[in-house]
Amino acid sequence: MRSGGGRNAWDTRGAREQVGGAAVLAVGIWTLVEKSGYLSVLASSTFAASAYILIFAGALVMVTGFLGFGAILREQKGCLSTYFCLLLIIFLVELVAGVLAHVYYQRLSDELKQHLNQTLAENYGQPGATQITASVDRLQQDFKCCGSNSSADWQHSTYILSREAEGRRVPDSCCKTVVTHCGQRAHPSNIYKVEGGCLTKLEQFLADHLLLMGAVGIGVACLQICGMVLTCCLHRRLQRHFY
Repeated sequence: MRSGGGRNAWDTRGAREQVGGAAVLAVGIWTLVEKSGYLSVLASSTFAASAYILIFAGALVMVTGFLGFGAILREQKGCLSTYFCLLLIIFLVELVAGVLAHVYYQRLSDELKQHLNQTLAENYGQPGATQITASVDRLQQDFKCCGSNSSADWQHSTYILSREAEGRRVPDSCCKTVVTHCGQRAHPSNIYKVEGGCLTKLEQFLADHLLLMGAVGIGVACLQICGMVLTCCLHRRLQRHFY
């Protein structure tokens, strides 16, 4: 006996699941593709790991949605059981991503305070640290800031104290209009003088991203719970029809 009600229920929930999966996938990819330029200045890979987990979960949600559609059409208990297990796996994956994001959010400020200033002082402009140098330059230009807490942080930089700096007092990326050697003049009319420096802006940026990833993950996780409940109901209905 075919249960048209179950099929109609999946049509609505399945569409929501596909949209939710696409949202999770989009947020994860956007975080890595558009904002990966800042990841090199972070001390840990937790932020990137959370984004990768979201991408995996989003892709799995979309694939699982098609499996659920097939399970409803065939109305086979085995397919429904497999579908339920996949929903449970997705829920657990999103839970892990949420926990990682929450843990990283709690220690974000301390990590940035300890690591960002050290990166600017010891790694910027050094051989073998090309990616870090590019990340710092992009950070200062995108957020219109200079230094970890202020432009004075660059006075202790290995790069600024070296011959390679060619008399620069700050990197050229601190300048409002970037031209070669513009960092030789550290006047407020020439470079960014932002209260709190890049530290405050990067911290707020990452915190907003973590909250966004957490919100999307929680929303889709709720959809998975609804999907598991609906799958259990359909499984029980099939058992009654079978007997």
